[in-house]
Amino acid sequence: MTIQFSVLLRQLRQQAGLTQEELADRAGLSVRTIRRLETGVSANPQLDTVRLLADALGLQPDERARLLAVADGQVPSEPAGTEEVRPESPFERRLAEAADDLAHAVGARLGREEELRRIQDPFPLPVRWDLAPDGVMDHWENICRSAPGESAAPLDLVGRLPDIAHVYRRIPSRRLVVLGRAGSGKSVLAVRFVLDLLRTRVRGDAVPVVFSLGSWDPTATGFRDWLAGQLVRDHPGLAAAEGDKSNLATALVEAGRVVPVLDGFDELAAGLHRTALDALNDTTLPLLLTSRPGEYAAVAGTDPLTAAAAVRLIDLTVADLVDYLPRTTRKDSGATAWDPVLNELHDHPGRPASGNLRAVLTTPLMVGLARAIYSDPAGRDPAELLDTGRFGSQYALEDHLLGSFIPTVYRDRQPRWERERVRGWLSYLARHLDKLDTSDLAWWQLGSSMRRRSRMAVVGLLAGLVVGVLTGSMISLVGALAGGPVMLGLVAAVGNWLGFGLALGLAHGAGITFGGGAFEPSRVRLRTRGGSRQLRRRFVPRLLIGVVGGAGLGVVLGLACVARLDPMGLFGFGFFGGFAAGAGFGALVGLTWGLMAGLEAPVDLRSVVGPADLLRTNRSTVVAGFAGCGLVLAVAHLLVITVALDYVWPAAVLLDLVLGPVIGLVIGLCLTAWGQWVVFARVWLPLTGRLPWHVAEFLEDACRRGVLRQVGAVYQFRHARLHAHLLDVG
Repeated sequence: MTIQFSVLLRQLRQQAGLTQEELADRAGLSVRTIRRLETGVSANPQLDTVRLLADALGLQPDERARLLAVADGQVPSEPAGTEEVRPESPFERRLAEAADDLAHAVGARLGREEELRRIQDPFPLPVRWDLAPDGVMDHWENICRSAPGESAAPLDLVGRLPDIAHVYRRIPSRRLVVLGRAGSGKSVLAVRFVLDLLRTRVRGDAVPVVFSLGSWDPTATGFRDWLAGQLVRDHPGLAAAEGDKSNLATALVEAGRVVPVLDGFDELAAGLHRTALDALNDTTLPLLLTSRPGEYAAVAGTDPLTAAAAVRLIDLTVADLVDYLPRTTRKDSGATAWDPVLNELHDHPGRPASGNLRAVLTTPLMVGLARAIYSDPAGRDPAELLDTGRFGSQYALEDHLLGSFIPTVYRDRQPRWERERVRGWLSYLARHLDKLDTSDLAWWQLGSSMRRRSRMAVVGLLAGLVVGVLTGSMISLVGALAGGPVMLGLVAAVGNWLGFGLALGLAHGAGITFGGGAFEPSRVRLRTRGGSRQLRRRFVPRLLIGVVGGAGLGVVLGLACVARLDPMGLFGFGFFGGFAAGAGFGALVGLTWGLMAGLEAPVDLRSVVGPADLLRTNRSTVVAGFAGCGLVLAVAHLLVITVALDYVWPAAVLLDLVLGPVIGLVIGLCLTAWGQWVVFARVWLPLTGRLPWHVAEFLEDACRRGVLRQVGAVYQFRHARLHAHLLDVG
């Protein structure tokens, strides 16, 4: 096999018109390595090295696939172009298609994110880096994948933002750590890295994907399992089954079709950094990792990321500010509002005001805040930043920029939101994330920072109230038309409020217990043909939730029967009859809900799923599914009444067929992520003043204004510094 690979490599090099020295320079390898490969001295070439060679040779997809296949011993080597690469298996074809769809979705989302953050307007800030100290890096021999006994010289990894993909390809191990202080541009670099790799990606290549490390608990979830879970969260189409025990996301990760871009190593919970780094060292996956220097050096000083090179981001200079800031605002008689400030920084660097401002405007974050506050034509005069009476230190300046950012971006003449309340709403969101110990703002978790008993009480109160008022009104209306007592409706309203409130509150508590603290959104659409895998996984938990809620309803119905309140037409059933009826209704709902899992299919993978898209999908699924559950419940109730009384009042048929779907939807509000969103984000939190009434629009608007950013199916604050500032002022 080695001789076959060496012949093919030499043929491809000669076809490209390159010498061994030129190929070595392009691939970032030593000339000695090229010679050993072409003469067959180096056995079993590393696939990472082969990929470097394929990039340097500029191979077409078929030639690239052939070179990789020969290096892996999959096909015999013939003269280039004389034999087709072996046909893909159905599994390989499925993975390749999923990877291509994932690449499309990732590129579309990150491209939109760059536009919202105005990275290219008017041009990217000059994020630059140099080589990090040796103390935070592995041996160069490991980084360069040198053979035993070979030495390796340090690589030239100095560069700037447009060079990040090229610099990464120089590293044979394909493992790079990017270090930079808060606001230095690490996240911007990660996004640009992904987009640049996607621009040159060909079929069969791995897909770079940004993952926010702050949500990973390495003591509870393995690295590859966590990657797969994050992929399913942000790209629901990858939940499609692939084999008996995995899904597409897991298959892609296990097959090496994903390049993890791990943003925010420093944002891991305290005490988890060493465990996380050990977990990363247990893998050989290519990756890019970003972190603040202190958090990484604290653990990497004794055992760094295996085979990973490291670079360190450099501060912006006054020359960078002179090139950038004037071009972000309008000219007035050939000058801009920034010119006097920048002239002061350049001409009088020793003055205290200049020193403070220069220290602040060394990171893209602070420059971006300054631009948002002062570059707008309606903005304030940036000369106030040189006022040492107001801002006696760089920390005072930073607090001023952070504190002025939100009022600035919400200064519309006709704001949709009450500007004086926006900061309070954002501060609540910051505290909510702090309680959950995460940076991911998920719509389905709003309200989950409340205590479990409080959540159960709120759900029971609101859900029971809806059912009680509706049933009481309907029964009173029917009774009035029939000439019966109107008070019967009031009795039914109170009884159903208590009964359904208790039952649905208990069912919600059971759902929290079985769901690990919060209901996860359904990342599926309904289909006409069933899926046995989904049915096996979800049937039992859903049935148990229905049984627990039914037991609560049964207790109330039994007591009501004893008190002769005649709830739901169960007069004369007694306690055990009422309890059996309630438990049966609950079990029937759980059974129907569980069987619905067989009608659920993952959404289209190529669709770019954001928080709003996922919310709409869940709303459609819950409304369709639980309205159907309500109809089943209505028919069951009619059967119970018919058997008990040997006849059924015609008005009861109409009453049940109208109330049944509504009650089904109320049950859905208590047992689903979308329902939790409605109860807490659309009713309870706005009612108590902690969020606005139109929360979804508020979050989308905050994203457009640059306060939040979209990361897959969740939001995050634009920067951890802004999150921390809102915690301090909240």
